[in-house]
Amino acid sequence: MISLRHHVISLIAVLLALAVGIVLGSTSLSERLLSHVGQERDSLGRQVEELEADRAALRGELDGAHRFSAATAPLAVQGRLADRGVVLFSSWDVPEQDRAAMRGMVEASGAQVTGEVRLSEAVADPDRSDQVRRLVTRLLPAGVQLPTATDVGTLTGGLLGPLTLVDQRTGAPQVSPEERSAAISGLTEGGFATAVGEVRSAPLALVLTGQGSGGAESAGAADRAAFFARFASQLDRSGGGAVLAGGRGSAAGDGAVGFARADTAVSSALSTVDNADTPQGEVAAVLALREQLDRRAGHYGTASSAEGMVPGTRD
Repeated sequence: MISLRHHVISLIAVLLALAVGIVLGSTSLSERLLSHVGQERDSLGRQVEELEADRAALRGELDGAHRFSAATAPLAVQGRLADRGVVLFSSWDVPEQDRAAMRGMVEASGAQVTGEVRLSEAVADPDRSDQVRRLVTRLLPAGVQLPTATDVGTLTGGLLGPLTLVDQRTGAPQVSPEERSAAISGLTEGGFATAVGEVRSAPLALVLTGQGSGGAESAGAADRAAFFARFASQLDRSGGGAVLAGGRGSAAGDGAVGFARADTAVSSALSTVDNADTPQGEVAAVLALREQLDRRAGHYGTASSAEGMVPGTRD
């Protein structure tokens, strides 16, 4: 007869054998698993190296294309705005190098920049909108009538348009040099705008803005976008034509170009460019000004809302 002692010994032996098997099995499994992980790591490492090399090559090609575009862009606009005048407006967030590049492209087209006006952040600040309205009304030259709209962008354009643009019907300045100087000085004293040198009347206006935030930033971004879209639209009504040009990202919902394109009342007459911080965008802005002289509007750049890269390439 098998005693209890034998049962206990047999059970212990089985348990020991099971434990040893588990240890041996798990060790073998771990070695295989670690070996597989190591192979995957090496494979991923090689893929990362290949992607880094591809990215470096693409960056080199992009830099080369950018240099080529910058070198050839002036030839694409040469003579397009010969003997024309353009007033350049810019927002506070436009880098100086972008402002200078755009001015250079306008001048390469044969046009003369008859003045530069730089708008400060305060002019689009909703907390100061009542102050802007009062100042615009006070600075308005005799004989100039403000638009019926009450938003600050339209009212500011209703003042600066006649100050800087010629009458599209007669081709004559709409105010005297003294009235222009006094009104711009008033805006400067209020902290809303600054003129760079002398400003003379011209038939065309180019409004240069920065990028949109590229996301749902704050109500302030939407307010700024609305201000510049309506400001540029009113300039377009005041003179012979206007173009609103923003940097990459400006066609987003919180960018000025995006706001202008979404409003059919604005986009039907005002031209826009959404990549003005590139040579291609600078060319598009100049050619869009040329279109404005023919009373045609278009929307150009790389965003999905654009009609083409430059005028003449619409789908």
